[in-house]
Amino acid sequence: MPFADLNGLRVHYSLSGAENAPVLIFSNSLGTNFSMWNPQAAALEKDFRILRYDTRGHGQTAVPPGPYSIEQLSRDVLALLDHLHLDRVNFCGLSMGGMIGMWLGINAPQRFHRIVLCNTAAKIGTAEMWNARIATVRKGGTRSVAGAVVERWFTPEFRAASPALVATALHMLENSPTEGYAECCAAIRDMDQRETIKNVRVPTLVIAGSRDPVTPPAEGHFLADHIPGAKYAELPAAHLSNIEATAQFNAELTKFLNS
Repeated sequence: MPFADLNGLRVHYSLSGAENAPVLIFSNSLGTNFSMWNPQAAALEKDFRILRYDTRGHGQTAVPPGPYSIEQLSRDVLALLDHLHLDRVNFCGLSMGGMIGMWLGINAPQRFHRIVLCNTAAKIGTAEMWNARIATVRKGGTRSVAGAVVERWFTPEFRAASPALVATALHMLENSPTEGYAECCAAIRDMDQRETIKNVRVPTLVIAGSRDPVTPPAEGHFLADHIPGAKYAELPAAHLSNIEATAQFNAELTKFLNS
């Protein structure tokens, strides 16, 4: 997989699929890497040019010193698009990736045809919650929180029925760089877009999981109600709905991008 050097940040990315097709960029959630989007890349690269990347501090992308911010993570996306000479693309982000998508839809709408915000919220959690998570991770590494986090990523039924997929997700989180994870926790902690999402000027789809304990359906409804013209879809899944409800997720995504 190639790397791009963007203003001193070495970013790991993948570009696959039909060369002349519309570009669709995926942005991953906290504690994952771009392989979380394998179920979408496999299904959609017949019709789209699929761009995936590891967020700053994640996967094989560099882990520069913090602090990080959602604005900074969003500007990394714009820098990657510039590096690849991609003027305007479609965007799909989940959780932290969805917060990045909101910022981009507000501040760089001219770069995006359509935006999909998945299992996310304009504000996620409390400062106290994130500070506790950061302290735990800095003391014991990402392995110290991985088990509890994965329980929130998937429903008990899915964990029982798909142990291999759950094990892969757990491995991904356990091997996420500790400092990058902590700095991205801080970026999420410090972002509140509840007042600004009304300024998104890109056609938007909000996808929520009916059993998501991290960003429950009420958060998705808030986004859909406050982003002008946004559409809403709810899937039978917990937080990583793109993995737990892959068929429904891909169907909603494809329908929106082709509408």
